[in-house]
Amino acid sequence: MATVIIMPKQGQSVESCIINELKKKGDIVKKGDILFSYETDKASFEEESPIDGVVLECFYSVGDEVPVLENVMVIGDPGEEVTFSERVDSTLSAASQPDRSSRNDLSGSIDLTGSKREKDETLISPRAKNLATKEALDTTAISGTGPQGRIIERDVLAALENRPKLTPLAKKVVLEDGLQPQTSGSGLAGRVKSTDLTAEDKNPCKTVSSVSSVCKNTVDYEDKKMSNIRKLIAKSMHASLQNSAQLTHHLGADARRMLELRKQVKAALETGKIATNITLNDMVCFAVIKVLKKFPNVNTHFLGDTIRYFNKVHLALAVDTDRGLMVPVIRNADDLSIFDLADQFKEVAAACRNGSINPDILAAEAGTFTVSNLGAYGVEMFTPVINLPQTAILGVNAIVPRPKDLGDGVYAFVPHIGLSLTYDHRSIDGGEATRFLKQIANEIEILDLCLT
Repeated sequence: MATVIIMPKQGQSVESCIINELKKKGDIVKKGDILFSYETDKASFEEESPIDGVVLECFYSVGDEVPVLENVMVIGDPGEEVTFSERVDSTLSAASQPDRSSRNDLSGSIDLTGSKREKDETLISPRAKNLATKEALDTTAISGTGPQGRIIERDVLAALENRPKLTPLAKKVVLEDGLQPQTSGSGLAGRVKSTDLTAEDKNPCKTVSSVSSVCKNTVDYEDKKMSNIRKLIAKSMHASLQNSAQLTHHLGADARRMLELRKQVKAALETGKIATNITLNDMVCFAVIKVLKKFPNVNTHFLGDTIRYFNKVHLALAVDTDRGLMVPVIRNADDLSIFDLADQFKEVAAACRNGSINPDILAAEAGTFTVSNLGAYGVEMFTPVINLPQTAILGVNAIVPRPKDLGDGVYAFVPHIGLSLTYDHRSIDGGEATRFLKQIANEIEILDLCLT
């Protein structure tokens, strides 16, 4: 009996996943073997085979973005004939789909080896054909993923993503002469210009064969495709700057109290009085949480014509990983002691770095305020980008010595920690943002951790 393997739903906020590795049609698998690996916007997972068998059909390829609960592949007995040849329509509601642990068992004869018709005009959808014509794209080499191998719009979009971008004039030349660019052109960001598609006698690198080899060997750049996570991060950052009115204020806080507390923490750890290592970043976040309770207008989401006020602080912390920037959320952070907060920060940071983080706590909507710390890298000032729909984000900078009036005309260099607050001016005004930032500095300067 053939078994359909679906794309699991990892968390309530995940709507689709991207396939990284995938078994091929015809591969023999054992129960527990990894059928495919996939990633959400930040975390990665693996799907195991529930049975022994052979992969009868794969409906997607590596790099495809697959809606959750949609069929990915079919596993059955070697030589089994099946007729299940189409993916489940991704527009079906989740309620009509099986849960993550279930599989669609297909009884009876299933034919996945039906005859392949040539990709003539009847096997390309109107939308795909119009898009291909508009973009001057040759569809003869495209493998369709629609029913019976029909080329659909997303197949054309995928082909366009892998083809070099063309200038308008280059598109016209491609349409008229039937040329298809294979490599990046000489235009901006590798865009193919019409001159890149002209006859050989008009290409300076083809004038003399010896010159041709020189031109080919002196290319001083390399084009690499962006990773899926990098694309998602880029899309999110661009949307944030496009869809909000962001402004950043910078302020320094006297860090002598923090540094003294840090010495006390180290001493307490050595003597066994405490078991949790409290970092400077933990102290800053602890102070931020206190101030957010005093400034409810900052602990909000801006939703266009409404503002959502939260009774609890769900603090997000930016974590740098090998796979990209992740921003996990500590829910109800205002209920935690400094020790509990530090422990939870360490747990979610480790989960981010090993890829086991829960996608639900990575969603921007899960947090009410974000802290991003670049101080460890020596950054003295930066402009953090808001994690929409949140109202603001705090950037924490390096500690540097700055002159300070100690009274009676005495000045000295005192360690200051830089604070950079980016806020959505649609949600709060500059005056309130300044008071909020100043209060964070005040809390840092009088911070008390009760280590004894």
